[in-house]
Amino acid sequence: MAHPPHRRPDPTSAASLLAGKAASPLQTELSGPNFLDGQFLVAMPGMADERFARSVIYVCAHSADGAMGIIVNKAATDISMPDLLVQLDVAPEADAIRLRERVGHMPVLMGGPVEGRRGFVLHSDDFHIQQSTLIIDDGICLTATVEILRAIASGEGPASAVLALGYAGWQAGQLESEIMANGWLNCPADPALIFNADLDAKYDLALRANGIDPAMLSMTAGRA
Repeated sequence: MAHPPHRRPDPTSAASLLAGKAASPLQTELSGPNFLDGQFLVAMPGMADERFARSVIYVCAHSADGAMGIIVNKAATDISMPDLLVQLDVAPEADAIRLRERVGHMPVLMGGPVEGRRGFVLHSDDFHIQQSTLIIDDGICLTATVEILRAIASGEGPASAVLALGYAGWQAGQLESEIMANGWLNCPADPALIFNADLDAKYDLALRANGIDPAMLSMTAGRA
């Protein structure tokens, strides 16, 4: 899975994370019965890229020009939501205890290898920022501005949310090729699974929701 050739990693520091509007893939016109936005991609044993082994990805945008999505079952390393809010000056360090009580349960995800310094918040549709929130599907929205973090820190944000650092991106036709090569299973997304705090359980739960026994899948993958 390659980075789009026109896109470079965000050079900004952690203090500028989430500044500005969402990245350009979200501006693409999205329509058509064959596009997968609002669905899950579940990595199959045929996934050739080890970075995405056992990944569950929520597809935020898919068109003839390419696709982008957020890995929803892998944690970012060495960072918690309260610590991140303090680092970004969204909340003062004196509020750290209050933040742990309010948002300590909210995972910070490793959303993908593209623009790993940029943050994306997947959240329920009870929160909306004019011209910044993208409504995806089935009550799920995406917002990539710092204002949503300020709302979350103050207790005025969405009822359900996860923050992801970076995203997964595909060039035109690339995702379709990976699916045809049995790298991904695409299936309906379950909003409850997106916001489930038990990241380790999400992969097996996504498979079982589609009638696949994870143990049998592992046995099949292990055969010569």
